[in-house]
Amino acid sequence: MSDSFPPDSRSVSDSSPASISLPDLSIVVPAFNEEGVIGCCLNELRTHLEGLSLKWEIVVVDDGSTDDTAQAAGEHATADPRVRVIMGNRSGKGAAVRRGMLEARGAWRFMADADLAMPLDNLDRFLGSIDGTSPPDIVIGSREGPGAQRRGEHWLRYLVGRVFNAYVRVTVLPGIADTQCGFKLVSAKVASDVFGRVTVGGFAFDVELLVLARLAGYEIREVGIVWHGRTDSRVAVSRGAVAFADVLRIKWNVWTGRYGRGSVQGGGASLRG
Repeated sequence: MSDSFPPDSRSVSDSSPASISLPDLSIVVPAFNEEGVIGCCLNELRTHLEGLSLKWEIVVVDDGSTDDTAQAAGEHATADPRVRVIMGNRSGKGAAVRRGMLEARGAWRFMADADLAMPLDNLDRFLGSIDGTSPPDIVIGSREGPGAQRRGEHWLRYLVGRVFNAYVRVTVLPGIADTQCGFKLVSAKVASDVFGRVTVGGFAFDVELLVLARLAGYEIREVGIVWHGRTDSRVAVSRGAVAFADVLRIKWNVWTGRYGRGSVQGGGASLRG
């Protein structure tokens, strides 16, 4: 990857003092009752980002935690002004990510789960995908794409995840191997245009995000990642029924034109594995 970071079109011609200080990359971390891991997460993120030739920020969105997640994250924000903590009500991961993406200031914005199930050296795979003159608009981590590895994942979680993704491919998003991976990189333009229209707050918010992006004609690219399972993951199997129902609602919104015109077949937006 070259030292230059591809600009987002929102700020190419803006030379005001405020725009000069804007970060190249924002890391958005949704967190709910993550006091056990958030400190380690932020330590690892700050250490890794310091090694990149980029201006960066980290935005933690506390989704109404009842433990000391906010306090632990706040200690990092006090020590480093590039770390911010946004307090929210318990509205679901999708709502937390949406708020973080909209309040982030980076030209590119990366969604990362607090457990950092993906090794941070895999971030280079995302940044490498946008290194060029015509970068995609969205890069999504895939646990099924070329180069992907799954480690330590419980068989039931894997089974439910693959059934859900097969259902999503048949219903609304053909061609995308893994919609639910918690690591995604989007341009500032996509963040402002698409995240503001996401309505699903739960597990299926990724599906609605990608449907809206395809309908808008944005290019989506998948990159294979290494993913480590977590025994106390916040993604509970019991939430599956709600997610399946949300996908049906998303499909209905596509059918009725609520999201606007466009195609979810991948014709309007290039999909490359």
